[in-house]
Amino acid sequence: MNTAHESAHDTVGQAPAASPWSAVGVSAFDELVYQSVLHQPDAGAAGWALLTGATPARVREACNRLLGLGLLQPPDSMGGLRAVDPRVAIRALIRRRDTDSELLSATAEEMATAYEAGLLREQPSRLVEVVSGEGANAARLEELYARAEHEVCVFDTPPYLAPRTPQLDLQADLLSRGIVYRTVYAATALEDPDVLFHAWKMVELGEQARVLPSVPVKLLVVDGRRAMLPLTSSDAGGYCAAVVRHSAVTEALQKLFELAWQQATPLGQGTGEGELSEGERTLIRLLTAGMKDEAVARHAGVSLRTLRRRLSELQDQVGASSRFQLGVRAAQRGWV
Repeated sequence: MNTAHESAHDTVGQAPAASPWSAVGVSAFDELVYQSVLHQPDAGAAGWALLTGATPARVREACNRLLGLGLLQPPDSMGGLRAVDPRVAIRALIRRRDTDSELLSATAEEMATAYEAGLLREQPSRLVEVVSGEGANAARLEELYARAEHEVCVFDTPPYLAPRTPQLDLQADLLSRGIVYRTVYAATALEDPDVLFHAWKMVELGEQARVLPSVPVKLLVVDGRRAMLPLTSSDAGGYCAAVVRHSAVTEALQKLFELAWQQATPLGQGTGEGELSEGERTLIRLLTAGMKDEAVARHAGVSLRTLRRRLSELQDQVGASSRFQLGVRAAQRGWV
């Protein structure tokens, strides 16, 4: 019959071939020593040496490492070395390893900046990658979205050469990952009912959207480090885009977006309550987005005469003498 001592030795006598402890920086031998301390807390270095089949000196070195890792607590008035509760100690190791990984990741980003800068000095042509064809552009766009870590900024303007649904699915996935997504729409884009419907749908999902009468170019900027913008487009399938790597160019494009963002009108539901009907809110949102009266009337399903009568009534309601004043008062009241 095995003794208790032999049973403990059998339990800890061999470390597993692929131990999960290695993921938190604990070697197979140090794990073996820790297991020995757990099973025989009063054995001391000499006893743990017997359990592990190692010399006491080697065991003491392992104990020092385990102390540094927080798996053992130092001797006190109550006795010698003691194991820390594994549930507490291992979670602390995991948190420490996660922190180290985050620091390493940040260091990698800094080093990557230097790496890219070095490549650009040696080969400036690497700054811009030209992507041709609808399929290749869609694949490159998907890759840029997948690499997004913090924020995606977009200028949205016609013409649209491909169905919007795949891009909207990618956009919804980004929002679900907690990525900030900001879009400045050209007012002409929102004259398309499908584009307007999808824009409001994405706002409901968390997109931050604003509108200008026009935007300078179609543009996508990811994390301020990579950008994609069209070079040419044609109905014959000759669509080409440029993907720009992190450089002074991407920084300039990000600044261009920020300038437009500051000047743009927010798109979305107003916060005022009980003062307007939903139809009136829609009229004001479309007008402040910069749409022409004809397009607004078409969206609202009313005649131009009816539209202008309603606008005149709204101006009277808020004491505005012009369309511009109406937009200002509407924003002040939280209608847009």
